[in-house]
Amino acid sequence: MPSTGKPTGRTVEVDLAGRLVTVPEGGLYDRFRMDTDLDEVERDPRVSGVDFFRRMPKSRVDSRIGPTLTPNFSYRVSTTRLTMLAPAQAIRTRLPRELDPLEIVPGLGIVSVMAFRYDVCDIDFYTEAAVGIAVKPARHGGLGLLDLVTGLKNDSLHSYVLSLPVSTEIAQVRGHDGYGFPKWVTGVDVDIDTERTSTRVTDDRGGLDLALSAPTPKQTARPSGAHVSTLTSYTTIDGAWHSTTSQINVLSSGTTHLPRGLDLRLGKGRMSDDLRSLKPIRTIRLDVTTEGRLALHMPVPTSVRDRG
Repeated sequence: MPSTGKPTGRTVEVDLAGRLVTVPEGGLYDRFRMDTDLDEVERDPRVSGVDFFRRMPKSRVDSRIGPTLTPNFSYRVSTTRLTMLAPAQAIRTRLPRELDPLEIVPGLGIVSVMAFRYDVCDIDFYTEAAVGIAVKPARHGGLGLLDLVTGLKNDSLHSYVLSLPVSTEIAQVRGHDGYGFPKWVTGVDVDIDTERTSTRVTDDRGGLDLALSAPTPKQTARPSGAHVSTLTSYTTIDGAWHSTTSQINVLSSGTTHLPRGLDLRLGKGRMSDDLRSLKPIRTIRLDVTTEGRLALHMPVPTSVRDRG
């Protein structure tokens, strides 16, 4: 029987379509199974409000991880995104041929290293990091520069993720089996505050995969709902293309162009191998959100261009 109290420091096993994963005993997932009591969340001192979620009702869907509620809500999240230029030729070697890289000029695309810290979430605390490629929206043949300018202005981008390590079993199973993302469990330390942002991912031997550290850009506070960014990611599930949308209600964020004091170290793991394969040329932008709220929707089937 699920606990009715706060997390105890122990874990319990839960079943996700035949996969047993451990979650914190007495945590949000143990007690609510995605149908989280917003009034209780609002009493958490780490959460500044839940109005964003009250206006976004959940729906029950069948998925590869069994019946579940969507979206997955993260009531306190912080994020880092490091944007780099890379040769389109190198990018194309890592993209499925149905997708096109988003080029700022012919022959030059953009790639990113991202990190996320979910302090209060329907599936409890976890962290993750990613190496991704900015792509054109599926079946969209517009000019790359126009797409990029529009996307950055509206903070609405499309991506293809090469690697996405996470820190907990439930995040890995839901993300890999349910969403089609290349997720695996490893050490992912993410610390983000108003002074500094840092991320360290370990490889499968406990050594360094990737590490990132930089001064946090000056933060600008915004009212809830004033700035909601959108990221659409493309994956294949059972051989069919899907798109997954995440919406971040940005409460405090900042950007630095051509960031100084940046320390990006690559090791011998999968993330570093993926980033090296893209042959990044130059870092052009650092975006950090020290406080936000996130809604991650379940993937939906989407149409992409057939190049077969």
